[in-house]
Amino acid sequence: MTPVLRFAPSPNGLLHLGHAFSALTNESIARRLGGRLLLRIEDIDIGRSRPEFVEAIRDDLAWLGIRFDGEIRRQSEHFDDYRRAAERLRERGLLFRCGCTRAELSAAAGLDPPRDPDGAPLYPGTCRRHPPPLERPCAERLAMDVAGARASSPLFWTAFSDNGEEERRADPSRWGDAVILRKDVPASYHLAVVVDDALQGVTHVVRGADLEPATDLHRLLQELLGLPTPRYHHHGLITDAAGEKLAKSRMSEPLRAHRERGTSPAEIRRMFGFAQNPTPST
Repeated sequence: MTPVLRFAPSPNGLLHLGHAFSALTNESIARRLGGRLLLRIEDIDIGRSRPEFVEAIRDDLAWLGIRFDGEIRRQSEHFDDYRRAAERLRERGLLFRCGCTRAELSAAAGLDPPRDPDGAPLYPGTCRRHPPPLERPCAERLAMDVAGARASSPLFWTAFSDNGEEERRADPSRWGDAVILRKDVPASYHLAVVVDDALQGVTHVVRGADLEPATDLHRLLQELLGLPTPRYHHHGLITDAAGEKLAKSRMSEPLRAHRERGTSPAEIRRMFGFAQNPTPST
């Protein structure tokens, strides 16, 4: 089986050096494995995604010299795929409607609630006890206790690195009743990425260390949906002078600002220790 990797940015801002490092890491591993590298545009957040950012992503990656294989997949063009996956979960009684607002969740959480790996208070179960009216706009959440009982126990996923592979135990319960379908779109990041990886035949997922906890939830969704499980590598994060990870939300300096100052793609590659002329895939 030919290895397949993917780089999957969201078009809600300009790429920064952290994205460049992740894209180059994917490229390096894909070429070393003799595999294919795909580009996916994760634009399910239709309220924040912008066409100009899609073009900027493609332009920045082309400037870096990264060559992708196959067609670009845009999540906003594949909502039916996510609806079908959600329906399979719904038919098994694994989803429930949740009409809670942010303010209601904050009030129900109290002063020192247990939190999920992203730092958000765990869902207190409000709508499981008191289902919302049918006319109320709702998200749909995974009933974690039911889902956990339906899945294999324990669940594992495979981490890979230059030193080989290691089996790691997944603990999806720490995410609580996670949102699987948002109120505004028929998907969430967690559902869409699992479905996309399966449909695109992704065998190796290479992404930042900040997403490693999400692998536990993704492994559970793969089990529930009968989807294959890729191997995972979570690389280190690029930080600023204050030690904070680069992020669009913090207005980290975009990659194109380095371009405008005259920095070359070769200098970016050397900065991160990557070859200037990677071998293209066949």
